[in-house]
Amino acid sequence: MLELSHKKLEVWKLSMEVTKEIYKLTAAFPKEELFNLTSQMRRASASVVSNLSEGASRISKAEKRRFFEISRSSLVELDTQIEICLMLGYLNQSNIILLTSSTQSVFKILSKLISNSEGKQ
Repeated sequence: MLELSHKKLEVWKLSMEVTKEIYKLTAAFPKEELFNLTSQMRRASASVVSNLSEGASRISKAEKRRFFEISRSSLVELDTQIEICLMLGYLNQSNIILLTSSTQSVFKILSKLISNSEGKQ
């Protein structure tokens, strides 16, 4: 694997943990959800960390901001999917205590990265 600077970012590490937790939690979902919520949640969590990584590698502030915004949007999508899982009984509050803390931290840091990448090029 490449030794790249984005891997040293705390937000990248947290996003990787969120992705790992999503994969673990969705492994217990009903089989009929394999191509629905399971797939969507896994893609959304991978999108968070993937777009964060791509944004961190960009030079222009506008490009950085665009990828950080996509990353944050994927996180919001994931949050909604978690709410759906709670509503359907696929997850309960104790399943997502650590996940909630991590996603809140990732959201705050991404918001700050977006804010810091505004302005002149």
